[in-house]
Parts: sequence; structure tokens; C-alpha cells
Amino acid sequence: MYVCSCFGVTEQQVKRHAEAGACTPRQIASACKAGTDCGGCVRRIQALLGRGDCSRRELLDQRQEPAAASLARPAARSAVSPTAAAASAGTAAVARLSDAA
Repeated sequence: MYVCSCFGVTEQQVKRHAEAGACTPRQIASACKAGTDCGGCVRRIQALLGRGDCSRRELLDQRQEPAAASLARPAARSAVSPTAAAASAGTAAVARLSDAA
């Protein structure tokens, strides 16, 4: 049965690309152009891909978890006030100038 009538892509072709590692409609589109013209087949492609195991999807989920955890934790505040930090930076700049002379 055809999934994408614009490019003549069948269910079997989509399933073969999925077995070869395509996990998203965008990856299917890269492999066979299905979903890149009118877009009417994208939901059907999503349904064929389902929520099955996909190593790339698992890797993406693992990468997002540490980032989400760091967003949940408040950042530690510095004990140095902004004014003291600016003064320290100015002192360091003056020291470098005097060393160069």
C-alpha cells in the first residue's frame, strides 16, 4: 500500500528504512523523500514508526536528561560581589600593563 503518493513510497519501503535505523519522519524523508512534498503522509509515517525501540532515540533521551537536571538545580552564587570582581579585573589589567613596560 502506498504511504506517499507524491513520491510513490510504500509501507514496505518505510518499514525497511526504519529497520535500517530511521527513527523519525524526518529521517524517513531523508532516505526516500516521503513527506517532503504535500506532507499528507507524515502522520501515516509516524504511525508506522510507532514508539518502538530506537537506539538513536534512546541516545537523545539520555543526552536530554542531564541537561534537564542541570536546569532544575539553581546555580551557585559567587561570594565575590560584582563590584569586587570588576575592581579585581581592573587591578589585573593594570598589573599586566606595568609588567609590559
